Amino acid sequence: MADVTQLIALRHGETAWNAEQRIQGQLDTPLNATGRWQAERLAHALLDAGIQHVYSSDLQRAADTAAPFAALTGLPVTLDESLRERHFGVWQGCSYDELHNRWPEDAVAWRRRDPGFGPPGGETLVEFHARSVAAYTRLCQRHPGQVLAVFAHGGLLDCLYRAATHQDLQAPRSWLTDNARINRVLFSGSGFTLVGWNDDAHLRGD
Repeated sequence: MADVTQLIALRHGETAWNAEQRIQGQLDTPLNATGRWQAERLAHALLDAGIQHVYSSDLQRAADTAAPFAALTGLPVTLDESLRERHFGVWQGCSYDELHNRWPEDAVAWRRRDPGFGPPGGETLVEFHARSVAAYTRLCQRHPGQVLAVFAHGGLLDCLYRAATHQDLQAPRSWLTDNARINRVLFSGSGFTLVGWNDDAHLRGD
């Protein structure tokens, strides 16, 4: 087991646009009050996880979720552009209702997870999936036998879950990728293996 990397994969805390069901993509939106509270709770929940390295998307909602943990532990946070959310092109900033009203046919292609479809100016699903899995793989390979915390986005977590459970890229999502939950995956020479997903124990209560 010496070469098995423990990956703790995390989504950023809540933003106003999450609450409004608005597409963020790679726009740099901040955490809201709930998201900042989630980040603090998450930081304390991770203290006993044995984390040795911390990585984050360079978008502020992810980096600001990582910051309380870094402050508690003194571990530096390495920002990585490859951990950004999917680029949604001209859709970024639109609500889901606006999306369906302005681009109804494209919205259907997106909802049915057409692998080759990408919003105008954005990434296709195939491109995004390849980038996401490659980013997690590269970080795990960099630290064999160690424990990593990686703060990123819901779309990347979806790609990681599929890689760890061998789900087809077009399979409908039946799992959650909620804000500031804890997801645990192992990485070895044979790839990713799921250990635990969407743990919210640290967010229960007041």
